[in-house]
Amino acid sequence: MPIEVIAFDADDTLWVNEPYFQETERRFCELLEDYLPQHTVSRELLQTEIANLRLYGFGVKSFMLSMIETAIQVSEGTLGIRVIEKIIQEGKSMLDHPIELLDGVETLLEQLKGHYRLVVATKGDLLDQERKLKKSGLEHFFHHIEIMSDKQEADYEKLIRHLDIQPDQFLMIGNSLKSDVLPVLNIGGHGCHVPYHTTWEHEKIDFHLEHPNFRAVETIAEVSAFLLPRIEPA
Repeated sequence: MPIEVIAFDADDTLWVNEPYFQETERRFCELLEDYLPQHTVSRELLQTEIANLRLYGFGVKSFMLSMIETAIQVSEGTLGIRVIEKIIQEGKSMLDHPIELLDGVETLLEQLKGHYRLVVATKGDLLDQERKLKKSGLEHFFHHIEIMSDKQEADYEKLIRHLDIQPDQFLMIGNSLKSDVLPVLNIGGHGCHVPYHTTWEHEKIDFHLEHPNFRAVETIAEVSAFLLPRIEPA
């Protein structure tokens, strides 16, 4: 592969993210179980989140606002201010949560650095993603940080132009086929899917992918097998 730049998704590719959202959502649904069953509250929250993406984008702050809106709707406006305060505190706790790197990430970045230009290409809230990257201790590995409002084909084309490379010189590694792989393949780049055990419902797709520029691995450590130059024994 003529790869020059390797881009990594951040959340649930470099570090743990979705489990914290799911745990917060569980507590949120418990707060509102006097109004509706927890599974119904969860469904209402997802619908609100998706409707709000065009206004708020992705990330914890968007999630917090959607929780507040859902709580008001579910309670028909009767919710006490203490519950709103609790939701806000849940969001702040998520923003302040320690970063937990995924197994094999730091080793892989050490191996790849010097062979490729390494990039972070993630979506979400700018301040939150910058904070997480700094707290992760991984910032020094990366040539460029791109925090996108979304991950559509046009967003990747803009990044590739900025990096001054051709699409077939670009590899995107991430846990979402929908956001990290398919848009890149569609513009002529390379994609590598590294699954994570939990995925946000909005990112899930039922899709069997066969493409000459696509690779799938079980763990991020396996990426080195096809990216690092083979050293022949003396």
